[in-house]
Amino acid sequence: MDKLVSMKVFSRVAKLGSFSAAAEDLGISKAMASKHITALEGTLDVRLLNRTTRKISLTEVGAAYRERVKHILAEIEETELSVSQLNTEPKGTLKMMAPSSFGAFHLSRAAADFMDEYPDINVELILSDREADLAEEGLDLSFSVGELGDSSLIARKVASARMVVCASPEYLEKHGEPKTPDDLTKHSCLLFTPRFPWTEWVFSQNGEEHKVKVSGCLKSNVGDTLRVGAIKGLGLIQQPTYMVGQDIKLGRLKVVLEEYEPAERPINVMYLHRRHLSAKVRVFVDFLIQRFQPIPYWDEWTA
Repeated sequence: MDKLVSMKVFSRVAKLGSFSAAAEDLGISKAMASKHITALEGTLDVRLLNRTTRKISLTEVGAAYRERVKHILAEIEETELSVSQLNTEPKGTLKMMAPSSFGAFHLSRAAADFMDEYPDINVELILSDREADLAEEGLDLSFSVGELGDSSLIARKVASARMVVCASPEYLEKHGEPKTPDDLTKHSCLLFTPRFPWTEWVFSQNGEEHKVKVSGCLKSNVGDTLRVGAIKGLGLIQQPTYMVGQDIKLGRLKVVLEEYEPAERPINVMYLHRRHLSAKVRVFVDFLIQRFQPIPYWDEWTA
């Protein structure tokens, strides 16, 4: 038996929980699927699956083996894909969805530069803060800021998002700088209402998460409104540096409480699968990684 084929059969049986379904999906007979699993168990000298007349389940060893097999098959698939697509010309329409602020501040500019480099590709960029359904909405890509939950999507990190507290130099001169997160209760804090709970800001203190209740004179569901309010001296904001990095660099805003900054969050690009990944998606993802890494340009002020 071809061990690689057997691993693929095992992976599919483990996923679908059925020899019949796996066999149909792979275009082989149920008997052949069973032979592959038996051969694999014989080679490894372990039982990978518990079989009853009504149910198939993974043994403890089988569950551990499945995780290793999943990574091995993904690596093989990606290697084969990169070779087979060397001569594929990127073209067509690239349709994607991104969070409003990151999309408006950075992806729109990146897409324009990308189309200059790849004139045969058109871009449709949808800005929305809701969760995207790539298959249902016919999207090639979607973007998210923050840790991902369980998902069948392939995700690649393109950049990091830092959350900082900042205010205009004029506000800080008039009201003083907060020295600890708890000092924020004495300040006007401009609140982003889609965040829940929007009256709390999160910090990292002694390696642990610390939340502070805040209030202020301005609330908005649009982060840029708060950014402008902070520049005008209305109070402090807690925003990602991809929104306020340029203002910090130019001195319109000043960072405070930097030592209490919460952990960075990944900015991920997601797509449906590695197999048959179109050249337009592949080159755009590579373009973004080259553009935003290792340190994104909106964090140049840290130097």
